[in-house]
Amino acid sequence: MASKTILIPLILFASIVPANCNFEADVLYGWKTKLTDPSQVLQSWDPTLANPCTWYHITCNSENRVTRVDLGDAGISGPLVPELGLLTNLQYLEVYGNKISGSIPKEIGRLTKLVSLDLYRNHLTGSIPTSLGNLKSLKFMRLHSNKLSGTIPIKVIDLVRVGTLQVLNVSDNNFSGTVRPTNITGYAVTTIIQDPKLEA
Repeated sequence: MASKTILIPLILFASIVPANCNFEADVLYGWKTKLTDPSQVLQSWDPTLANPCTWYHITCNSENRVTRVDLGDAGISGPLVPELGLLTNLQYLEVYGNKISGSIPKEIGRLTKLVSLDLYRNHLTGSIPTSLGNLKSLKFMRLHSNKLSGTIPIKVIDLVRVGTLQVLNVSDNNFSGTVRPTNITGYAVTTIIQDPKLEA
């Protein structure tokens, strides 16, 4: 009887771990199907593999959970998908220098372990989701050189004032105001000032 008591939790544990890994693979592969990838940088993203940790441009932790997506200057186009918000261990989302279009999904605000969000030099439109203000671990948010509009949410600005956010770059967009740091370095920003829109 004792051997059965020990064996059951082991079987349950073994069944849980692959499910998590396969779930993250499903999320990433689902995103891949919505992207145009002329250089085939995502060719290794094969959902039949045990987990996505062997895929190029993906980094995992010791528990085989995805912690980094590195697709900077990859030549891809298409949208960001809401399902990315389900990668709850993600720390780095690096998708800069592509032709990513559409809006920033509000579900990105669920990635509470995120340290770096780099979406600059794309074709993103719409506003910055207020939910990004939930990213209390974030140190770098670089959204410059897109086509974003609206205003900077107060919750995002508060990440600079009371959080750990060190770099917030939203320049070269279509916001109704401009944002500048109170020092000239662009780093270790402690206060953000949003200027009123200049009338033509």
